[in-house]
Amino acid sequence: MDKKYFRSNVVYQIYPRSFCDSNGDGIGDIPGIISKLDYLKDLGIGIIWLSPVYKSPNCDYGYDISDYKAIQPEFGTMEDMDRLIAEAKKRGIRIIMDLVVNHTSDEHPWFQASRDPKSPYHGYYYWRKGRKNNKKPPNNWTSDFGGSAWKYDPEVDEWYLHLFSEKQVDLDWHNPKILEEVEDILRFWLDKGIYGFRCDVINQIWKEDLDDAKFTIYIRGLDHYLNKQGNHVILQKLHEDVFSKYDCMTVGECYNVTHEAARQFTSGNELDMCFHFDAMHVDQIFAPVFHRKYKPHRLKKILFDWQQAIDWNANYFENHDQLRSIERFGSMDYRNESAKMLALMLMTLRGTPYVYQGEEIGMTNINPYFEKEEYRDPVNHWIYEIIRKIGFSHKGALKRVQNCNRDNARTPMQWSAELNGGFSSGKPWIRENENYVDINVESQLNDPDSIYSFYKKAIGIRKEIPALSYGSFEPIETSNSLMAFRRVFENEAYLVLINMTPHEAKIPDGLFAENSSIVFSNYADSSLKDLTSLRPFESLLIRL
Repeated sequence: MDKKYFRSNVVYQIYPRSFCDSNGDGIGDIPGIISKLDYLKDLGIGIIWLSPVYKSPNCDYGYDISDYKAIQPEFGTMEDMDRLIAEAKKRGIRIIMDLVVNHTSDEHPWFQASRDPKSPYHGYYYWRKGRKNNKKPPNNWTSDFGGSAWKYDPEVDEWYLHLFSEKQVDLDWHNPKILEEVEDILRFWLDKGIYGFRCDVINQIWKEDLDDAKFTIYIRGLDHYLNKQGNHVILQKLHEDVFSKYDCMTVGECYNVTHEAARQFTSGNELDMCFHFDAMHVDQIFAPVFHRKYKPHRLKKILFDWQQAIDWNANYFENHDQLRSIERFGSMDYRNESAKMLALMLMTLRGTPYVYQGEEIGMTNINPYFEKEEYRDPVNHWIYEIIRKIGFSHKGALKRVQNCNRDNARTPMQWSAELNGGFSSGKPWIRENENYVDINVESQLNDPDSIYSFYKKAIGIRKEIPALSYGSFEPIETSNSLMAFRRVFENEAYLVLINMTPHEAKIPDGLFAENSSIVFSNYADSSLKDLTSLRPFESLLIRL
């Protein structure tokens, strides 16, 4: 039985810019994170996933790195980072960092040097001559951030590839020097005591070729780089040369990953687990800006399929790129019940649970919507302009941007009812959610019925019951609105019953015996006696 640390511990994602500001400049920082380590320890967190803290021009808030071995000055110093690692270790908490190696910032010294065609760094990136006498991009690929995936540099008289912003320049992994450079970066951080990495867009770093892509209305070019065998070869080499030499974990962000590809990514010599996006697309049509009505049975099917498709999942309902989960998969009319329902689901599925900052207190999306001038996410401006061009009104465009507006998850952490939610004494870098007066950590810490208290207990129970960390997952066929599954380990078996809707859900006969008992529930008065249905969002963990 594999008892690696990440299998029995919960990951808590911190978006540093919005977590805790120690110096009043309105930007969260590393000393602020250190000041909250006792909070995380008390919550029961075993691993922190730290979104990028590397030096960056902040075109995409840290996902455009200009120095992999330096700390962004807004966040602190390398001494602060060393102290964070040491203080977390004292509390039994390990740290994983974001590994962003599909691209670098255009301000990275490698790219600046690459602008000289005679420099060896020229081969670190995809520099190419264009078509039509160099007047048109080398191919028809499009960027995830809109427009062509190529940018012309008149001084170089060539085009460079950028799958995201034009300031995020794709590395050419066909060049063996890239592997050497990345392995050096990995060892630098692992030797400092980092526990591992969340690998950004890792299933698209290998470009099979630069031929024209098939025509699509949305992102064009995926057929030439998504889930290609070269991605697996790179990860196998990184595992062999680096990861296998350390006690560490790796999780890959794998956009549009298939079950088959995910099995290969997590086969034992590449990644420990990967994030899929199927659950995040459950309420979307075609593209994230277009929503369809959320149907719980769709989410249940997706989760069950993934639970059975691969051995170990990375389970999550929120992160820095997604909307808050209560309004998506629960109900604001039953905010407490549905938040707790999602927590119980998260802690009982097979795999490592990931909790995003504020999720443990039920933070919500901004309401009313962000106005255009308030946008911080660079993608929002592109989406807004596209939607306006196809005929939507200003208000209609704002609504559709809101459907995928990552700024919702990046509002300041709500610590108290004080000014700015206790996040900062200065003006926050992004608009705070005004409901911090009612939804905050301080008001929930000592309330046994709070969402925070439920998360704390759920995390504790998951760590106490081996079946929830190591047990098999056995789905049970039920009606659309009811999720039911067993977790079995050695001589212990547990049944999980979850009503995913704001309506009563009938329970099939024979799921549990008379001598079964409730271990945990999100309703204080839950009972198995004469139990035939679950109340709105009622969720039970039952010892069989």
